[in-house]
Amino acid sequence: MTQYDIQTRKGLPQEMQALLTVLPRDGWRDHPNFARSIQNWMGAHQMFRGLTGQIRQDSEDFLEQKQEDQTYAARLAHFGMLLFNNLHGHHSWEDRSFFPELEAADPRFARGLEMLESDHEALDGHLDQFRRTGNRLVQLATLDPTQMKDEAGQMLDTVTTIDGFLERHLTDEEDLAVPILLHHALRG
Repeated sequence: MTQYDIQTRKGLPQEMQALLTVLPRDGWRDHPNFARSIQNWMGAHQMFRGLTGQIRQDSEDFLEQKQEDQTYAARLAHFGMLLFNNLHGHHSWEDRSFFPELEAADPRFARGLEMLESDHEALDGHLDQFRRTGNRLVQLATLDPTQMKDEAGQMLDTVTTIDGFLERHLTDEEDLAVPILLHHALRG
């Protein structure tokens, strides 16, 4: 099995772009098989991108003393929980239901779907670090707000890593899955 490192890959490997070449991204929304379910799935991806961006911005604002410690902790607890829970749920559903459906429809892309599943496993490690750092930050807001700055710096590093990881992964996921969905008229 070929390993595809998400940290170094720059888009889908060439062998996984057969349908993307025929069904490029700029034509998806106008395609007759572009269903509401595809739009909703991609909307979830936009939500994840937005949440990581919000957490990153809040962390920067806190570190630049543009946000109070209690406000930062409350926003981190809210947006962090949304990101963590929804991302885990989304990827679990993809691994158990969505990817097997896509593989059954077009087995040529089994290795690409396997690559995306391995991304999910790698992302779990980043999310675990995010959860631990976020929990410490929220607790420090009550126990000792003077220590929050160091943890906020670590949170900024962690969420920046997740943001870059997610951008690559979600783009690859869309570039592989949407052409399969359109080509085979799935989820319509």
